[in-house]
Amino acid sequence: MKIARIDQFFPRPRTRLVKITTDSGLVGWGETTLEGRPRSVVAAVEEIADYLIGKDPLRIEHHWQHIYRSAFYRSGPVRMTALSGIDQALWDIAGKHFGVPVYQLLGGAVRDRVRVYAHWGIQDLTDEGKAQAKERLEKLQRQGGYKAFKSGPGGTWRAHEPPSTIDAFVERAYLMREWVGPDVELAFDFHGKMTPGLAIEVCHELKGMRPMFVEEPVPQENVDALKLVSDHVPFPIATGERLLTRWGFREVLEKQAASLIQPDGSHVGGISELKRVANMAEVYYTHIMPHCAIGPVALAACMQVDAAVPNFLIQEHVDRSLGDGLLRRDWQVVEGHIELPTEPGLGFEINPEEAETDRGLYVEELGGEFYYESDGSVADW
Repeated sequence: MKIARIDQFFPRPRTRLVKITTDSGLVGWGETTLEGRPRSVVAAVEEIADYLIGKDPLRIEHHWQHIYRSAFYRSGPVRMTALSGIDQALWDIAGKHFGVPVYQLLGGAVRDRVRVYAHWGIQDLTDEGKAQAKERLEKLQRQGGYKAFKSGPGGTWRAHEPPSTIDAFVERAYLMREWVGPDVELAFDFHGKMTPGLAIEVCHELKGMRPMFVEEPVPQENVDALKLVSDHVPFPIATGERLLTRWGFREVLEKQAASLIQPDGSHVGGISELKRVANMAEVYYTHIMPHCAIGPVALAACMQVDAAVPNFLIQEHVDRSLGDGLLRRDWQVVEGHIELPTEPGLGFEINPEEAETDRGLYVEELGGEFYYESDGSVADW
């Protein structure tokens, strides 16, 4: 069996797919979505395709090593996203070739279903804002029975903010706790917007409502700054969606700068590297909560690893990642969990009429250069 062709599609905003077809007719799917860099990743996949065409798709580790190490300038979000989607597609082919879900090839399942959390929050304290938040909460609880939610502080944050800004966020957080009660987990994503001092101050204001975690309180580049926050906050700190490969996580784990890590299966290096990062984190008693804010193929890839590693805590997803018309059957959330797929490969049947198209739907997003402070300076997304 040889790789015959590699195709790319952009069927939805924030959803870039790669399709690997073999000469035996087996097809594998992966997701190469990189927000803000769609054209760059397309070129990276095309470069990698030059190497892969005519190769045996089952030599997954060999191909991973070649793609990663043959480039003098290793890693980087563009190349790693391209490698991640290709790695996912190769695992999809392998599972279909052997007639088993990918998690069986990773050592077998250690759980029967994957716990997930949804995105929900109260954006403002107006009557309209609270009504909209209440409506979405009731919908999520009715449709999926979620027991965990993640929100954010909203807006842009400077080195420090006046009490009114901090108090408004804290009030929304405590109202969320009041609405969902003590049996539901609540988490907050700061999107790396804050300085260590401000992050510590805000976290201490939140400690009474017992967050599940605060994500990316500071930017990811400085691990010591992250550890400073973690050492001064009495609940878990999480990071990792923008870290790449096991080398990107090494310092975070060695310094125990975060209690929870969030490698993204479509950026960190695919299924192969996501599992390696999880195995490495287990040594430090650190659990993984894979990041996934893109499409359903990416979610499928993450869940294969979630099924096979013991130190998994919970899986992120967004509404579009449950299917968005790209799958014959959407992923179903029941009591806050998704049952492990039993179909071979990544566990889904693609809807080719919707997936195998390029709708030209690219819109700029997650680009800091498009967000500004009141004084005109650049703000983080």
